[in-house]
Amino acid sequence: MRTALALLFLLAIAAIPGSLLPQRSLNETNVNEYLANNGKVAEIYDKLQLFDVFESSWFAAIFTLLTISLVGCIIPRSWEHYKAWRTKPTRAPRYLARMPQHAEETLDTDLDGAKAQVRTLLKGWRVAEYSAEEDRAGAVSLSAERGYARELCNLIFHIALVAMLLTIAAGKLLHYEGQVIVVTESGSYDHAVDVDQSKEFCNTSTSNFDSFRAGALFDGTGLNPFCFVAHDFAAEYLPNGQAKMFTSNVSFAEGDDIYTDSESWEDYELKVNHPLRLAGDRVYLQGHGYAPTITVEWPNREKRTQTMQFRPDDLTFFLSSGVMRFDPPAGMHPDLYERRQNQLAIQGLFAPTAQWTGENENILASSHPAMNNPALAVDIYRGDAGLDTGTAQSIFSLDQSLIHSGQLQKIERVNLEQGDKVTLDDGTKITFEGASEYANYQISHDPMQKWVLVSTVIMLASLVGSLVIKRRRIWVRLRPVTDGAGANTSIATATVVEMAGLARTDSAGWGEEFDELHRRLHDLPDPDEVEEDEIYTDD
Repeated sequence: MRTALALLFLLAIAAIPGSLLPQRSLNETNVNEYLANNGKVAEIYDKLQLFDVFESSWFAAIFTLLTISLVGCIIPRSWEHYKAWRTKPTRAPRYLARMPQHAEETLDTDLDGAKAQVRTLLKGWRVAEYSAEEDRAGAVSLSAERGYARELCNLIFHIALVAMLLTIAAGKLLHYEGQVIVVTESGSYDHAVDVDQSKEFCNTSTSNFDSFRAGALFDGTGLNPFCFVAHDFAAEYLPNGQAKMFTSNVSFAEGDDIYTDSESWEDYELKVNHPLRLAGDRVYLQGHGYAPTITVEWPNREKRTQTMQFRPDDLTFFLSSGVMRFDPPAGMHPDLYERRQNQLAIQGLFAPTAQWTGENENILASSHPAMNNPALAVDIYRGDAGLDTGTAQSIFSLDQSLIHSGQLQKIERVNLEQGDKVTLDDGTKITFEGASEYANYQISHDPMQKWVLVSTVIMLASLVGSLVIKRRRIWVRLRPVTDGAGANTSIATATVVEMAGLARTDSAGWGEEFDELHRRLHDLPDPDEVEEDEIYTDD
């Protein structure tokens, strides 16, 4: 047990870096920023797996050793408890007067009657009777013990603790968690704009997620099929701009119902900390952001409209950054190489409520998180934006190597409010149409979650039981009263009852219980009641 306690303390210490340092499983971007800003120290932390604490080999080793130690503690204790439960209560000591609780009175009944009264009094106790030959003092005695459930509750507590650890570990191996960004229908457009963004998500393939991670035993198949459509997103703000509540109205369907008409799907109002529970999965509304819409019109009058989510850099007023990439029409540049050299990349900042600062009031900031006056501040590049390389790129920033190598050339820096447009040197027109609000949804699945809850409830209940229940013993020695001439004890009409008690664990409250048993056996009045009667009579 000492080993288990030491390992439990060590596990708690090992978890501290997981709360102080950013973790890859939660936010890989923060980890990369920490690595970039802290140099060699961060590299050492990374080698020590301090950015992956709960997935690290050393944390798993402590966790495994703790589980093994608890099992090694439970098995012998369970066997000892079983043997103790099968063993009769121990015989009364020779000198009962030495016990912490002791009382002696005479009952006006013979030995058999006194024995019957004692057994009735000790109903619910484990009682063993010892004859005069077996008793240490040479008299008939009864030994009673109660509180075996204390050790049983203690064992159940440790078993439930092991069950909780195992179910948590199994949940980590079998779980999956994914995030998806859905652009809602609400937007700030002065005119109709064809925003080609799907507002439906289906949990049918891991490729449908924007980010996805799963346990080692989840192979990517066996997803619980369901779909939902995000109709809108609404945020409530305090006067200082702090978010008060996020709400998103969705329609959903499960199983084969996803193939039916979406108008027959069920509706649900999704809120923060009020997830939608579907087919064993939970859909959380985590947050939101903005997706600006830009239309590019080339000199041949062909247009491309793109809506792309920007990353909130300021989580209070939602000044956000992002990038859009456009491939020119094939008709303008039949040669593939030439077309790659004329791709457009637009990178910059978006403010939902623009506030212009600086000497010339040309530096964009945001004064409120709600979309009251959207604006863009962008750099426009022309060249090879990497669209045809087949290499994955960030949707929030350009590859700086393309800029440093000259493959992308900056041709314009401009501030745009909603509806503004800029014309480039070749006649291409870029228009800022407005912005839509997007919501970030998280889909979580943990098949062991309910078993973690069950084991935790059992653990807490058994812990309370092990603290409340007390182990205590009572010994009662019966001696028939004989006349002075040595009359036969079998015809004695009175019996001396000597009682003694001992609390094997915490003795708090045991003295009152012992006194109550003694009074009930001899039908004695409660001293507190006697004192109250005397006071009442004196008055």
